[in-house]
Amino acid sequence: MKTLFVSYRVTDLDRSLGFYTALGYVELGRVDTGDGSHLVILKFPGEPAASLELVHRPVEGRVDVGSGFDHLAIQVDGLDATVGRLTDAGLEPGPVEYPGGPQGPKTSWLTDPDGYRIELVEWPPGHADGITDADFS
Repeated sequence: MKTLFVSYRVTDLDRSLGFYTALGYVELGRVDTGDGSHLVILKFPGEPAASLELVHRPVEGRVDVGSGFDHLAIQVDGLDATVGRLTDAGLEPGPVEYPGGPQGPKTSWLTDPDGYRIELVEWPPGHADGITDADFS
């Protein structure tokens, strides 16, 4: 088994697509589900398949993120350059932080138009892609 993608319900599809395409996602396709509702499937250019689905159901009203969701983590190759690019695109990433100390990962946080939090992560040199069992041994 493997995780296919994360799905977010969004309030304003155009605004959310603007945010996520500025972040670097590209649109794979759309599904019209009726009543003005749409599913938009996204991925990063280097990914082999979809990794994010935006669900727009205007008849359900504004999205309330609530307290159960925490955040989406996205791996980046160069955090400083990514933060600069996102700032130039009008997004508001937070400062670069070192939560594991100077030898650990670098992170920056931003929030999408509906309040979903996103953590951008740059691993230190030599670290595997993603979190693996080696991070706990």
